[in-house]
Amino acid sequence: MSEDFGIMVCGHGSRDEGAVREFAVVAEALRERFAEREVEHGFLEFATPIIREGLDKLVARGVTRIFALPGMLFAAGHAKNDIPSVLNTYAAQNPNVEIIYGRELGIDLKMIRAAGDRVQEAITQANAEFGEVPMHETMLLTVGRGASDPDANSNVAKVSRMLWEGMGFGWGETAYSGVTFPLVQPGLEHAVKLGYRRIVIFPYFLFTGILVNRIYDHTDMVAANYPDIQFVKAPYLNDHPKVLETFADRVDEILNGANLMNCQMCKYREQVLGFEAEVGLPQESHHHHVEGIGTGAAHSHDHEHAHGEGHDHDHAHDHDHAHGHHPYPHADHPHGPRTLPAEGD
Repeated sequence: MSEDFGIMVCGHGSRDEGAVREFAVVAEALRERFAEREVEHGFLEFATPIIREGLDKLVARGVTRIFALPGMLFAAGHAKNDIPSVLNTYAAQNPNVEIIYGRELGIDLKMIRAAGDRVQEAITQANAEFGEVPMHETMLLTVGRGASDPDANSNVAKVSRMLWEGMGFGWGETAYSGVTFPLVQPGLEHAVKLGYRRIVIFPYFLFTGILVNRIYDHTDMVAANYPDIQFVKAPYLNDHPKVLETFADRVDEILNGANLMNCQMCKYREQVLGFEAEVGLPQESHHHHVEGIGTGAAHSHDHEHAHGEGHDHDHAHDHDHAHGHHPYPHADHPHGPRTLPAEGD
């Protein structure tokens, strides 16, 4: 394949200004890494520039082959449907432009290493502030975004297991911020029954945002009822060097023709248990009506990562992703799948 290409980093977008800034920082780091290339970024919704605007900028600078990377941890609906739909529409309207879609960050040893570093940062800080707790008396709760795609949800559980086993935690559990189950609060209420002195809560998210803030808030709500247990809030991934390396690897995969998603457990391709009705659904974006909506209503705030320090809360309602999606088969599950409400809701 010709090595003459530009790079388009495609994000979901957020009402939270901090999340938008952090995504832009990652895009800038990729510009520095690929200094000889044209690199742009854009969002599906809630933030600007939208993906189409980023593509327009590349084309205006003479780029005719574009490597499009989904800036997402796992391949759920946004990476499988929404972004490809936007890219396919753009390519159809611009026949002289070739757009080649890359793979999500996914289950990758570099991503696991980045996650382990973030968890260790929190443990090191907690040890310094409150004294050491043996790892076999510490449990890990890994919190994923949550999706209506069981394959993506299972990947969070795999990350959790690899961290649990790799770092030697006494126990590990997985929870989600919405869409599926268990949510953070029931996950923590279950965790406290297991008898561990310390619980580390790790949001497996790329960037900050309303949901990360609510994960920390719900942790504090549960922690207030269990003063004898130490709750430690780990930071999310952000622009960890290994995350940037994984993005670079996805570019190399396109160059080498290895940019294939794992479709073996995709609910749109195979009859996944409980999701049989979604096989063969058309690929389409559900985000046209919210492209470019601004972020002025939400602000992220710093959180101390060891329990006991106060923090502020987000100031916006979360997007419920109900527009046009196939109904989730377990919407009435007692431990979810409602997206985390704001404290007091």
